[in-house]
Amino acid sequence: MTLGIRTVLTALAVAFTAYLAVGALVWTVPPEHPLLLVSAVAVYLAVTWLCTFWNVRRPPGEGPDAVAGGLGGRSVLPRWAAALSVLVAAVVPSASWSAAGESARLESFATWSLGGIGAMMSIVMVRRRPWAAWVGVALVAISATAWIGLSDALALGLVGAVLWVGVAQLATRLVERAARDTAELTGLERAASEWLASQEGMRRERRTHIRRALAVGGPILVRTIESEGDLDEEERVQARVAEGSLRDDLRGPALLDDLVRERLAAVRRRGAAVSVLDEGGLDGMVDAELLRIRRDLAAVLAGATSERLYIRASRDESIAVTVVGRSAGDDSDGSVDLWHEIPRLGDGR
Repeated sequence: MTLGIRTVLTALAVAFTAYLAVGALVWTVPPEHPLLLVSAVAVYLAVTWLCTFWNVRRPPGEGPDAVAGGLGGRSVLPRWAAALSVLVAAVVPSASWSAAGESARLESFATWSLGGIGAMMSIVMVRRRPWAAWVGVALVAISATAWIGLSDALALGLVGAVLWVGVAQLATRLVERAARDTAELTGLERAASEWLASQEGMRRERRTHIRRALAVGGPILVRTIESEGDLDEEERVQARVAEGSLRDDLRGPALLDDLVRERLAAVRRRGAAVSVLDEGGLDGMVDAELLRIRRDLAAVLAGATSERLYIRASRDESIAVTVVGRSAGDDSDGSVDLWHEIPRLGDGR
């Protein structure tokens, strides 16, 4: 089973802090106050592991989840936990040196807190509490200087503690930046994929229109070229029907199926003018609802005797398609001899 980075980093944090704590319990000489030293180690481990494992949700608006978030689930450490870690950084080193006694303050079991606090503050830094981490390092530096002197503190681990926290901050920022760049790249790739898919869809739609145009208008176009435009009456009707059918495919494809196309062609063959327009009213409609609307439209066209037919699909909330028929020679309201509305059933989407 492949282990995630989060698990590996958490295990390393636990193992390293436990190793440092064990160093405080390996006594080369007996400490003056062994119980105090053991208590300091216990408090250190409790707070350090709390900072490692305590998890909260990342606040909205924060930066992207990063690989550095292996410690503690890459969530922001609660303020109270960060404050507790600062308190430990202020108390545990002094307690360790006090417990060791004056003669043993430079022993490894007395100076373990320099590395231990550095490790804990590195975890706090990864958990996105940089101010708390640097305050903790400053406090342990002050304590070390007061108990053993600055030169001994630098030689026995203070430099390493500062470097650990600094490297943790640098690594966290670099990984967060890499995560942001990765997220942006993923977004760009997704947008590019969507654009390519839309272009492919448009190309397929254009190919479909071209094939239909060739199938519908090709024969009569060839005949027109061969006869140099000298068509008989039947051929002129065929040309008019082909032209109207192609225009319907461009202006109202959602309204059309084979039956509706057949009825529209029959209406045009008897000499009627037909206008088909879809203004987006059928966009997103389910297939079953479209089938019902087309069957209703085909039935209306089968019984229509008007000289002019206007078929319009609008965005009206209740009416899906309106069919209006007019008689020839008069455009006044009185010339309307057909009015049929095809309703929506629910939202039809």
